[in-house]
Amino acid sequence: MSIFFLGLVSFVAWSISAVAGGGSPIVLIPLTSFLLGTQSVAPTITIGMLIGNCQRILMFWKYINWPVSLWYFPGALVGAVLGAYSLSILDLKWLQLVIGIFLIVTVFSFWVSKKERTFEVKAWQFLPVGFLYAFISGLIGSSGPVMNPLYLNYGLLKEEMIATKSTHVVVVHIAKLIAYGTLGVLSPDALGYGLVIGLAAFPANLLGKFVLHKISEHQFRQTVLAMMALAGVLMVWSQRELLTFW
Repeated sequence: MSIFFLGLVSFVAWSISAVAGGGSPIVLIPLTSFLLGTQSVAPTITIGMLIGNCQRILMFWKYINWPVSLWYFPGALVGAVLGAYSLSILDLKWLQLVIGIFLIVTVFSFWVSKKERTFEVKAWQFLPVGFLYAFISGLIGSSGPVMNPLYLNYGLLKEEMIATKSTHVVVVHIAKLIAYGTLGVLSPDALGYGLVIGLAAFPANLLGKFVLHKISEHQFRQTVLAMMALAGVLMVWSQRELLTFW
């Protein structure tokens, strides 16, 4: 029953993320934590995201932005390995709180300015940002749509954003998966549940591709911002005890 429920929730999460620039882990992390415990969240989500995003790469291959990706890969690979290693020795729950606040503030700045781009982003900046993203992702399983502000401000929209982001995610998750296996934090349960999450992405990605083709760039941008806001609120809420100072 738990496998069926996880598969159903994963399908819904993948379908939404296909037209919202990601965000499926925000829904899946709490559910995975409930089923397997917090220590298994990162490996399980990594496996699921790897499988689902591999399919997206095949579906949107021609839209991948390679100049951005070639800058992104080196930093992300190093960050993913260091983050996965740090998972075995650190417990940095406050990171989700920081990321959540960052996402909320970023969305607010987009909506207040009413501009398509709130700051200029160059391709080379994806090198250091890729390192930070991958490091945090290695620690907590996923850092949510924290990269989306950079993609939007660089000018990536719709299929190009989904394709490029999926390529980045896959590289990070391959490095993380190897590190998790080496460090002995990859359990049979994590493999099984991760496979369920990944397989649920197949029909969801096909549905998402159809919807993505139908919506405008403006609608896509607003959906991405809405998902960022939702992810930020959920992240802050999940770590609300850290905001209690008494």
